[in-house]
Amino acid sequence: MAGDVGFDPLGLSNIEDVGIDLYWLREAEVKHARVAMLAVIGILQVEIFGPAPGCEMATDNCQMDAFWQIWGAHPQYIAFALIMISTIELISGIATTSGRESGERAPGDFGLDPLGYSKGDGFARLQGQEIANGRLAMFAAAGELVQGCTTHQGALENLMTSLKDNSF
Repeated sequence: MAGDVGFDPLGLSNIEDVGIDLYWLREAEVKHARVAMLAVIGILQVEIFGPAPGCEMATDNCQMDAFWQIWGAHPQYIAFALIMISTIELISGIATTSGRESGERAPGDFGLDPLGYSKGDGFARLQGQEIANGRLAMFAAAGELVQGCTTHQGALENLMTSLKDNSF
């Protein structure tokens, strides 16, 4: 199993009695890891290059404040995003359920491999790297969001302030 390093102090991989199996937990971990990796890059991209075209009302470097700027100016953007996320979750939930029941689908595998990485010899290594980097990205995204909520500054702005003040 990708990312298994034998560390499970809460025994989450042995909780069949509760009704949650390891397949669902692995699917959730891969999904959250991928979303967190995109979130970290997205937060930094907006802070460095500014808002995306069409979202000029979000002028703040802090993503939490920019979110509320967009919410105040165009709440339909947020509503549309929530509808799209719900649709994607519905489709992936169907794929997860059918894959778990049939055993023909690995957690996180949606058959999208245009570059053919899954056919190579190092695919297990790539899966392990995806999980390891995704776990790190989950902490990084949480840190960026908490910093934004508490300081109302962007992640890079907080880093530069920390380095300048020597307070790290």
